[in-house]
Amino acid sequence: MPRTFASPARYIQAAGALGDLGRLSKQHGDSTLVVADSDVWDIVGEQIQSSFDAVDGTFQHAFFSGECTTEEIDRLTEIASESGVEIVVGVGGGKTIDTAKSVCARSGVAFGSVPTVASTDSPTSSLSIVYGNDGVWETAEQHEFHPDFVLVDSRIIAQAPTRWFVSGIGDALATWYEAKTAWESGGTTVFGDRPTYTGKALAETCHRLLRDHAEGAVRAVKADTVTESVEAVIEAIILLSGLGFENGGLAAAHAIHDGLTRLSAASGATHGEKVMIGLLTQLLLEGEPDDTVRDLVSFARSVGLPVSLAAIGVTSPTREDLLRAGRIACNPDGPMENEPLEITPERVADALLALDSVVE
Repeated sequence: MPRTFASPARYIQAAGALGDLGRLSKQHGDSTLVVADSDVWDIVGEQIQSSFDAVDGTFQHAFFSGECTTEEIDRLTEIASESGVEIVVGVGGGKTIDTAKSVCARSGVAFGSVPTVASTDSPTSSLSIVYGNDGVWETAEQHEFHPDFVLVDSRIIAQAPTRWFVSGIGDALATWYEAKTAWESGGTTVFGDRPTYTGKALAETCHRLLRDHAEGAVRAVKADTVTESVEAVIEAIILLSGLGFENGGLAAAHAIHDGLTRLSAASGATHGEKVMIGLLTQLLLEGEPDDTVRDLVSFARSVGLPVSLAAIGVTSPTREDLLRAGRIACNPDGPMENEPLEITPERVADALLALDSVVE
């Protein structure tokens, strides 16, 4: 089985970087479709307009409805096709960007990724997570391309709600643990190939940056300021975690996240918050030493991440609730297959039930 490494063509991160969007887009054609929801547009619309004006460029804006569903992808694909655009740029959070990726896959045009929050590692990846109209995880679309560019304005990200930044830390925190598991078990990546040494090294660097800088970065973001720690953590969340999970491999943490989306009580929790619960559960399933689990719990609490089911809204789950989540988590085509031991829905349910007593 081959080892495969893939990544975006370009990654640009700086305070004020959004001002370069017009120039970067124009390198891929004269007709651009910018996809952004109404809230994001209110924040960055004028800056986007100015960036295109600066290069005598034009673009069309299409509003994103808020959920990455097949219906929304089809609607925006029709707009892109009718307009004859040469590049689609997703501006916003993970769902906006994932939707824009799928539009590009159907339209065969270039793709630009412009995250306005550092809430997930979606902006650099070739995956789109598609949900049903009820907000429940439905499928993951694996595309044959990566972004032509990822443009990250650290000032915009620092001024976004802190919860999104903390959520991104939760998502990125799982990267090293999952890559380590995939490597040691002889597992595969999202490409169906063996992990690369590079992917593993990037995942480890991601973890080190988070442990060194996350607490200070969260304090700075709460004050809407950009510091070197903020820059380091943004890079860890968006670039290193994205490259690390795709080229290093996923495992139980994200599998359990997928299962938790089936619990209506957890619908108010973010992707990264559910991944954090999945990560702690992964450590229990793998039989990691108590000190390792306690250390991770302490770090998670220090940055404001949830460490119990109750903290993500699941206050009184029945065993059947947790078994339902476990069955989704143990999908034979999912990342649970990278675990080195057999994980059953029953074991997932047991570990989720045990979590509260472990973190007390």
